[in-house]
Formats: sequence, structure tokens, C-alpha cells
Amino acid sequence: MLRGIVFAGLLLVASGAMAGDGEAGQDASSSRFESQRISIQKALDDGETYGEISSTERREVLAALARIQKALGPTGDAGRLSERQKLQVFNDQELINNILTRADKDNRLVCRREKKTGTHMASNQCLTVAERERAAEHARATLTRTPPHALSH
Repeated sequence: MLRGIVFAGLLLVASGAMAGDGEAGQDASSSRFESQRISIQKALDDGETYGEISSTERREVLAALARIQKALGPTGDAGRLSERQKLQVFNDQELINNILTRADKDNRLVCRREKKTGTHMASNQCLTVAERERAAEHARATLTRTPPHALSH
């Protein structure tokens, strides 16, 4: 069962390994992983796509990509990996997917129709999930810091 899961995970990184024998399959595999790695790197560097992940998570993603690249080697041939190496590559893929998927969910734009305080007119308020969470945390922190006598009228 585990061997099947590991193999399925490796197909995402090194699908060219099974495309055929010879150099053509290895080149396709290597270039596919390399293009995915470059794509992720650019998305991390643009400051917008994965802007919600922390610098620690960013370093974890980059380190996992480097470990996968090292394990696959210059040919990108996943077929030559030992079971232990396949498992490590699979775990690194899962780490990357979990971090980047979570960041993507935080970047989702959510719009709500809200009335501003002191008016009956509603307007659309569009914020990302992360922005809404930060605003809620800021409001909680402000209420916690405000002395009780300042809240009473």
C-alpha cells in the first residue's frame, strides 16, 4: 500500500521516468521537475502568489525542493531511487503541497455586503481570508488592551 502511494507521489515529480526508456524519458522527467521548481520559485519571489506564508515556511519549501532535486539528480530519474529515497521525496512533496495549498486558501478573496457603523447604506467589503483574520485579531487585541472604564459610556 505504502509503495503504491509513494509511487503515485513520484509520478507528480518524475512522470517522464515511465514515459519510455532511454534519454528522452529522463530528459522529459528532469525538465518537468525543473520547470515546476522554477515556477514555484518565481511564485514565491513575486510577493503576491504566496504572500501569506511565513519566511520560515518559505525556507522549508525551498529546502524541500532542493532535497528533491538532489535526490533525483541531473537525470531526474525516479526509477533509480531506493525505497527510502522515494519515501523522502514523497514526504517533501507533501510538505510543499501542504504549505502552498494552505497559503492559497489564505489568499482567497471573500466579499461581504456590510453596513458601516453609523449608516444604513451597505457596501461590498472584499478582503482575503488572511486579511479578515488579521483584522479580527487586531480588534480582539485592541479590546483586550482597552481599560474597562474606557468602554463604558
